[in-house]
Amino acid sequence: MHHSQMKSEVRRLIADGTVIPAHPLALDQSRKLDIVHQRALSRYYIDAGAGGLAVGVHTTQFAIRDVGLYRPVLELAAETADAWTRRPLAMVAGLAGPTRQAVAEAEIARGLGYHAGLLSLAAMKSASEHEIIAHCEAVAREIPLVGFYLQPAVGGVILSTDFWRRFALIDNVIAIKIAPFNRYRTLDVLRGVAAAGALDRVALYTGNDDHILLDLTLPFDLRDRGVTTRVHIRGGLLGHWSVWAASAIRQFEMCRAARGKAALPADLLALDARVTDCNSAFFDVANNFHGCIAGCHEILRRQGLMAGIWCLDPAEGLSPGQIEEIDRVCNAHADLSDDDFVAANLEKWLA
Repeated sequence: MHHSQMKSEVRRLIADGTVIPAHPLALDQSRKLDIVHQRALSRYYIDAGAGGLAVGVHTTQFAIRDVGLYRPVLELAAETADAWTRRPLAMVAGLAGPTRQAVAEAEIARGLGYHAGLLSLAAMKSASEHEIIAHCEAVAREIPLVGFYLQPAVGGVILSTDFWRRFALIDNVIAIKIAPFNRYRTLDVLRGVAAAGALDRVALYTGNDDHILLDLTLPFDLRDRGVTTRVHIRGGLLGHWSVWAASAIRQFEMCRAARGKAALPADLLALDARVTDCNSAFFDVANNFHGCIAGCHEILRRQGLMAGIWCLDPAEGLSPGQIEEIDRVCNAHADLSDDDFVAANLEKWLA
């Protein structure tokens, strides 16, 4: 499928920038798929106002592929979204593994009605950039691609500006999730897309959960041979947005309204630090992100959107001291939560 075959309203939604939460995996105590809570999560994000869902991604746990849950989880999210709303949603499927696996996953996603694939390159650590580009081109022949610069702490590969230039030249690339958690590498992506002359086609999305609001608000000036190109990151595809989603969407709209103005509100800029403080607890920065998925699960468990914080890997859970950090930020930044919104709607989402 080429991006020109996408529904125009979905293509425009992605191009203009929107909020796409990375969808978690709800499990029961036996670490089996909890369909009721999994469906409730999708309904929650939709009613919160998300512009799409990213399913089968890092936050969904890459290990779903090892236990036969890749297709069932993608199918459940697609069916839930289709039944719950008539407004357009950008459905993004996580794609992973070596080329044969990633192509097969792209075929599954396309068959289930997904619009694009978020391509993880974690399996390509030993490959050259030339080989990685060939891999990306093969997958792009099946489905429109969202590039994924995943931070090395959770399996990402360090890539050059020239890689991102070559990646952006692939005609079926429609967006890039920039998530290296690193200012220098974030600029590498922006410079690469600009050098490819692809800024009109490739929408830039932040995945930098440690820098969300500033990424969405500040302009980026790129200089090349005396010419300045001003660039904006249009939207976000974030694991952080798997929690407190209604609040995140309000923040996104504040950033979008402020973008491009001569003066930016100091309170909005200062809010970035508070959101980052919350992220430090949710993502377990103190323990090199070991509990990043379980931390998000804990917030959802407290709200009733998940029955527990179980991950597929029994060794994956909250780190020592993480629960105290989560308690701290929940108390310090209670106004950033969406607890009241969830409480008012939880019963219908679980129905």
